[in-house]
Amino acid sequence: MVTRRHLLVAAGALSVLPVNAYAAASGKEISRDADAALQKLYRSNPVAADIGKQARGVLVFPNIVKAGLIIGGSYGEGELKQGGKVAGYYNSVSASWGLQTGAQSYGYAVFLMNDKAIGYLNQSKGWEIGVGPTVVVVNEGVAKNLSSTTLKDDAYAFIFNQQGLMAGVNIEGAKISKIKR
Repeated sequence: MVTRRHLLVAAGALSVLPVNAYAAASGKEISRDADAALQKLYRSNPVAADIGKQARGVLVFPNIVKAGLIIGGSYGEGELKQGGKVAGYYNSVSASWGLQTGAQSYGYAVFLMNDKAIGYLNQSKGWEIGVGPTVVVVNEGVAKNLSSTTLKDDAYAFIFNQQGLMAGVNIEGAKISKIKR
């Protein structure tokens, strides 16, 4: 559910001030929310659960808030899990402009399938989705054709828990950066 706090977070993503001042969750809070979101995704999407078993790491952003009125932005915090343990905390930030109005929240998980994807995340000073390792956004059509033998790309992303009044979700262009918690 999009709350007043979420709108402030999204507004913060549009301002010059650091977004972390608006929504600094503790590591414990991020982990709790990420674990719950990932389990919910696995229960609702068996393809995601299968890919999760093969992934070298999983970036989980349980709650991204997006808002816009001509100029828009999104922000959320998440974690990288490797071997069932937290390997780091990250934020996801994007900005956009154009014909848009409204607010929404959603979550997404990016399954990093190989050492190239993990290495790029660790070595880059912020990973912009769409630049670097190949990321396939999995929708129902793509999911029908995925199996353990067809997983050839560097990363697979699943969007989940969409709520609010804004059309469409696109994670391409989102910048993922490491944060301290």
